[in-house]
Amino acid sequence: MDFIQNVPFFSIMISMFSGIVSSILSEKWAKRLNTAVILAVGVMSGALLIWLCRTGCGSYIFMMGHFPAPWGNEIRAGVLEAGMAMFFSIVMLLSMTGGRKKLFDEVEYSKHNIYYILVDMMLSSLLALIYTNDLFTAYVFVEINTIAACGLIMIRQNGRTIEAAVRYMIMSLLGSGLLLMGICMLYDLTGHLLMSNIQQAMADIMANGTYRIPMLVTVGIMTIGLAIKSALFPCHAWLPDAYGYATVSSAAMLSSLVSKGYIFLLIKIFYRVIGLDIIYSSHIIGILFIFGLCGMLFGSFSAIGEKDIRRMIAFSSVAQIGYIYMGFGLGTQEGMVASVYHILVHAATKSLLFISAIGLTEVSGGSRSFFALNGSGYRNRIAGVGFAVGSLSMVGIPSFSGFVSKLLFAKAAIINPTWKMFPTVIVLAISTILNAIYFLKTVIRIYTPESALVEEEKGYYGIRWNQQRLYTVTIILFVILNLILGMNSQPVIHLIETGLANFA
Repeated sequence: MDFIQNVPFFSIMISMFSGIVSSILSEKWAKRLNTAVILAVGVMSGALLIWLCRTGCGSYIFMMGHFPAPWGNEIRAGVLEAGMAMFFSIVMLLSMTGGRKKLFDEVEYSKHNIYYILVDMMLSSLLALIYTNDLFTAYVFVEINTIAACGLIMIRQNGRTIEAAVRYMIMSLLGSGLLLMGICMLYDLTGHLLMSNIQQAMADIMANGTYRIPMLVTVGIMTIGLAIKSALFPCHAWLPDAYGYATVSSAAMLSSLVSKGYIFLLIKIFYRVIGLDIIYSSHIIGILFIFGLCGMLFGSFSAIGEKDIRRMIAFSSVAQIGYIYMGFGLGTQEGMVASVYHILVHAATKSLLFISAIGLTEVSGGSRSFFALNGSGYRNRIAGVGFAVGSLSMVGIPSFSGFVSKLLFAKAAIINPTWKMFPTVIVLAISTILNAIYFLKTVIRIYTPESALVEEEKGYYGIRWNQQRLYTVTIILFVILNLILGMNSQPVIHLIETGLANFA
């Protein structure tokens, strides 16, 4: 075995142990360790991705503990897993650097090392969800992810964040409980926890015609559990407050990474545990399709009615998660590719929007109300540019990443015409119009100047580019990432197609 094949194991372990070590470090060194670990994981994941592409091996199994299943545990790494790990690391690093300055205002200094511990735990759990080949291990890290996310929400310790954390914990534990129940039922039906072994046993069940109904109930329970945890409509009630009142870095990571980790696990279950033939032949796909369409509309309508810029962005996430599940619901390879691509698009764009929004509110007297944001794009120019780019991407303007994902969804609906084609195209068009209403309305407002007298009375002060160097670099890198996904999408799409083909 080549040494580079140890990267998934090293990435998970380094992230986990850095959290443990950070507990005895000062804020300064905990921050440095956190940055170094995220950067190291991103570089190692990129190196693994390059090695997988050059060797053409597609994927491989890493056996932990030198014992075969069911006594040992396995990690599976392929081009999609390595690419997703690298992308998640990039987004997490930029989310942390973009919100670093505000962390001193939002969190007590004595708790900063705790904050970095939670971020390290979140990174390790996300990597484990990406790489694991064992369902029970996946459940363990789902719980670690839940605890870390809850801590990141409530670390500000004001009334709204504590309420949001409690609501998040209740809904998330409901989803975790359903997932664990499904895993237990699946183990009872198949006698295995390893994904590849379960898939073979499931194929035998379908061929023999035994336990079909219990098997479908099990699949449904697991799907519902992960849908709740990823905030699929109508199980999204916890999301606006959790994203809207957490620290800016927490909001960026929660919206772009946490829910995507659960969705990626669900994709692995569809492909590597249950089997696509069983999923597509069941009614589960149709249910996901309907709730995905409802989420696209409800999230957009709710965002239009919001007067708080961060809650507006949060409600937009409900709509974007609806896009992903709608793609699943199409029941085709093209729909799945579009959904995975939209995971990347939403992660890059939503973090950019949250990071940009905090720069706009900072120069608007600290107010998040739309009425206070007039001219904020001039007072903080880099934040205005970042928010404009993120908004144009979410609307689906050509050259930006959101345009490509919406084009892929439309193509997936049309290329395999079924009864789902017209609802998909119609709701996609309506959702795009609604996105334009609330995002472009905000862009127009931040570039509507106020008089100098009004700005002086409200205490508005402009911020120069060189006064926020790290913040400026973060926004620029997010914009570049968005443009890469929008203008050089074909290599990414090819990687996704190759990775999904290796899943099967």
